[in-house]
Amino acid sequence: MEPTKQAASAAETESFSLKAILPPLLAIIVGMIMVILDSTVVNVAIPNLTEYFDADLKTIQWTITGYTLALSAVIPLAGWMTDRFGSKRVFVATVVMFVVGSVLCSIAQTPVQLIVYRVIQGLGGGMVAPIGMAMVFRLAPPERRGSIMGMLGIPMLLAPALGPILSGWLIEYVSWHWIFLINLPIGILAIILGLKYLPNTERHETPTLDLLGIILAPIAFSMLAYGVNEGGSSGWSTIPAIMGLVVGGAALLFFIIVELRQKNPLLELRVFGSSDFTRGIFLSWVTQAALFGSMLFVPLYLQNVREFTPLETGVILLPQALASAIGMPLGGRLFDKIGARPLAFVGLSIISTALFLLSNITIETSLPSIMVCLGLMGLGMGMTMMPVNTHVLNAAPRHLVGRVTPLTTAAQQVVVSFAVAGMTGYLTTQITEHMAAAGKDGNPLVAAVMGFDDVFFLSACIAAAGVVISLILRKPKINSSGEGNASQEDGVLLPGH
Repeated sequence: MEPTKQAASAAETESFSLKAILPPLLAIIVGMIMVILDSTVVNVAIPNLTEYFDADLKTIQWTITGYTLALSAVIPLAGWMTDRFGSKRVFVATVVMFVVGSVLCSIAQTPVQLIVYRVIQGLGGGMVAPIGMAMVFRLAPPERRGSIMGMLGIPMLLAPALGPILSGWLIEYVSWHWIFLINLPIGILAIILGLKYLPNTERHETPTLDLLGIILAPIAFSMLAYGVNEGGSSGWSTIPAIMGLVVGGAALLFFIIVELRQKNPLLELRVFGSSDFTRGIFLSWVTQAALFGSMLFVPLYLQNVREFTPLETGVILLPQALASAIGMPLGGRLFDKIGARPLAFVGLSIISTALFLLSNITIETSLPSIMVCLGLMGLGMGMTMMPVNTHVLNAAPRHLVGRVTPLTTAAQQVVVSFAVAGMTGYLTTQITEHMAAAGKDGNPLVAAVMGFDDVFFLSACIAAAGVVISLILRKPKINSSGEGNASQEDGVLLPGH
């Protein structure tokens, strides 16, 4: 009887621990779904926003670029903020800021207002995921951490799949304002759950804040993105392009010098001393530039050229998210057995093949052909992203591993913003050139399709370069003692420590 009692007691303890963690876990998942959802809904809305505000694509794409730059600016602050004010307070405050930004976006009257309000959204949304992940990691019992952390994958897989469909439905049957207003009830629910169920965490002694880094990083990244955008659309010798690149380049150089001299830098750049880390992160940048830079243009092609409704566009994009959901666990399982190099090689080969196929689309290309290409892109992304990111973490010097996450996460947002800005400018230039070559009797739709083909071909070339770079990846040398992993776990998850 005694073993039976012990088993029953253990089951009760397990049940109780799971029951205790569900309400705070729900608060975090709701907050993360809101932020990730908003990252995907705007892509489908771009054609409607350009029409509503009577603005060009180059201007409206800054609603995406400004948002991603704002995310990258605050991600490194997450660790310092939680130490200073406590995880619960910061999590709830950032959700409030995101909701306020969302409501402001819904009432924007001009493109400039929308861009500014999207920046406010990004400043709030940037900390939600890293703080939420770190809180769940601390809340979960050690023996259940794997399964509990796995539950956080729900919003990361659901949001990209549901975002375009929800956005399409709202735009088609309600109005574009509701792609932002929908965050109000979701955010209020996350705030109520957070205030009620998230535990109060202890505050810790905080290191000196790297104020110079905080000032220089946004200047460097935003001015470089502006210069890339102007160069791609108006020409690299124009004054705005030169000014953006020179000011941004100078700020970036100064930022690097400041960070290398700081005792507690905003971003730990010393980690680039590891050649394995540098190869891995450079490959992840190439992958993100090829993928995220081109993902914006598929909804634009479907709506502007093929005249699909926003809802139809959302459904057409579904295979990409579903294939990614298949590729992610597959890549995760294989990574432990064969490492990152073969997975990155195969995944990027699939991505580059899909993009090369997309670079040959015409006005008449069949819908199944486009959906197959999107599915291949999703599968390749799922197989590549997780193994490469894990490889980068493994390749970091052990004493710096806790500071790698803010660097890689912030850098991802910057690379995405550069890719979106550069490729948008490139698309505008190519369409103009094709129209000029066609003459007065040329078909604008044919010129537009040729412009999209050029962008997809550029993305395919970037992905193909990634295939070559993947060959120089090597398995990082692991410390034989294996020490340091456990002590760094919290730091890995929460940026800024």
